[in-house]
Amino acid sequence: MFRRPSGSPADRIAALRKELQRHVHRYYVLDEPSIPDSEYDKLFRELQALEAAHPDLVTPDSPTQRVGGKPLDQFASVRHKVPMLSIRTETDTEATGTKNFDARVRKELGLSESGPPVEYVAELKFDGLAVNLRYEDRVLVQAATRGDGEVGEDVTQNIRTIRQIPLQLPKEAPAVMEVRGEVYMRRPDFEALNERQREKMAQGAKGEKTFVNPRNAAAGSIRQLDPAIAAQRHLSFFAYGVGEITPQAEGGPVFETHFELLQTLKSWGFPVAAQTRTAKGAAELMAFYQAIGRKRDSLPYDIDGVVYKVNSLALQKKLGFVTREPRWAVAHKFPAQEQLTTVLGIDVQVGRTGKLTPVARLAPVFVGGVTVTNATLHNEDEARRKDVRVGDTVIVRRAGDVIPEVVSVLPEKRLPDALQFTMPRQCPVCGAAAVREEGEADYRCTGGLFCAAQRKEAILHYAHRRAVEIEGLGDKLVEQLVDASVVRTLPDLYKLDLSTLASLDRMAEKSANNLLEALEKSKQTTLPRFVFGLGIRHVGEATAKALASHFGKLDAIMDATEEQLLEVSDVGPIVAKSIRTFFEQAHNREVVEQLRACGVTWEEGEPAKRVPKPLTGKTFVITGTLPSLSRDEAKDRIEAAGGKVAGSVSRKTDYVVAGTEAGSKLAKAQELDVKVIDEAVLLAFLASPND
Repeated sequence: MFRRPSGSPADRIAALRKELQRHVHRYYVLDEPSIPDSEYDKLFRELQALEAAHPDLVTPDSPTQRVGGKPLDQFASVRHKVPMLSIRTETDTEATGTKNFDARVRKELGLSESGPPVEYVAELKFDGLAVNLRYEDRVLVQAATRGDGEVGEDVTQNIRTIRQIPLQLPKEAPAVMEVRGEVYMRRPDFEALNERQREKMAQGAKGEKTFVNPRNAAAGSIRQLDPAIAAQRHLSFFAYGVGEITPQAEGGPVFETHFELLQTLKSWGFPVAAQTRTAKGAAELMAFYQAIGRKRDSLPYDIDGVVYKVNSLALQKKLGFVTREPRWAVAHKFPAQEQLTTVLGIDVQVGRTGKLTPVARLAPVFVGGVTVTNATLHNEDEARRKDVRVGDTVIVRRAGDVIPEVVSVLPEKRLPDALQFTMPRQCPVCGAAAVREEGEADYRCTGGLFCAAQRKEAILHYAHRRAVEIEGLGDKLVEQLVDASVVRTLPDLYKLDLSTLASLDRMAEKSANNLLEALEKSKQTTLPRFVFGLGIRHVGEATAKALASHFGKLDAIMDATEEQLLEVSDVGPIVAKSIRTFFEQAHNREVVEQLRACGVTWEEGEPAKRVPKPLTGKTFVITGTLPSLSRDEAKDRIEAAGGKVAGSVSRKTDYVVAGTEAGSKLAKAQELDVKVIDEAVLLAFLASPND
């Protein structure tokens, strides 16, 4: 965080300009922002206030007098025919900020408070990279970034890879036209990109990195010298305005409103955000701000606010500009989703399913509309990758109801004796071993039914209607029983009596009797239900049934080796290891024996006959439309033949079954050299007595 130096206003102004220019360079040129947008805005507003108080100190090179950034040396420079100026930011992040803008517009237009409302266009404020698309004779001839507002970078070849952008306009378009908008990356595409980057890094590729957010990923993609790389990044585009226009001599479009302009661009093939609409007066702008704020986190792309523009182009011309900003438009931001704070400590929390999660304890900071004191570090790999240490200054992000997370560290502010984080190898709650299964990112407590952190979830899972089923044993009752230390483990359920239950809050004698009857009824169950009810990680209903059928008896399941477990049709290496780990814990075996002693019983039988299946041990991925089988039918037949069907292609995939219109999964298979087959080959596999 920037520290205020002592001295005269001139000294402070000079220091602010230097600091802002450094951040502008990192944000626009290097695509490596070192502080959140909200922190930059604070510094910028302070400089604006100082220059307003001391106009004699204003200079043409001040960040307040021009748009930040300059083109990279690797790209040709493009001077914009019409400058790409930024718009003013409304600092009031409450919905009432709309009134401030409307009041300024009405004042500039000389309208009284009782006069008719001004009509505006309300749009989304995208978090991407602004570009200018120039069409001559209705053909795309050049694309340029905003740059410093006057001069940008020629990124034409990369922009051509974005399929949403038309390469040619219809004949009714002007002979020369510049369309302006935002290049951005959808969240699913961003997550897929980072996953690919992590795979490359894991394989030892040099120079690769993951991206902090979709905005950085989009900007970095547009600035790739190789258009093929930009094409692989799956960028998107929204149009929101125009630059230079040279109309046709006759019959060319004459726009009277901004909304009419946007609708025309849409009819010519440019994407325009569906949420864009007209709004009359501050009240309708406020309603738009609130509605978009509620939908913000469900959108498939990032926005950091909304934009209001006077709809009438004649009124826009009348209102004009002040310094670097139009009077007829404003960006109304939502509460900041990123802020700077300090890591006070790193704790490890144990989830209800045993997952160990490192959590940074933070100096309280207001972000995303709430005060945040904790932020997840996800797992040991993420904590190491971000290299978060106690005492670090970090950027914290909170979006909607998403758990706050540490985005990145400011290493230049690190204490010299800060130690790297290491995940404990024992559960901090029960002391049981913490293990990390092969292919997993998370460590998990092996305490299972014994661990207090997992106790409530274990009881609810055991009582589930598809497990042992104890009718009437719900969340609130389990919470009371565990918090009061009445039930510490599953067998304690069968030791409950009428007086104990009747003494609980909102538990009448009749309800208590009903629960006791349900507990008694639950003692008669089946082996698959009981195995499923134990809550063994990775063991769902289907696996529990397969185990019961294969072994016939619980003791045989409990004593089975990993090799023996792997003989079960629905069990792979990860599941086998999880089952073996569970039953190797003495306390888990003790719980099973106590449940038996309480009278929980089930029928047992002989192991099922071993019937070889043609696809045992093989993993398939299905993509595209098959000639005769639906995806579900193909999946069912593969699984019935002992195979497994995965949702994504990896190096562990044996076959990709490709139909017509196969997409990215087919490309991934070809990239990884995974064998691709069609439906006919699959049917031949299914008919074969052996794989």
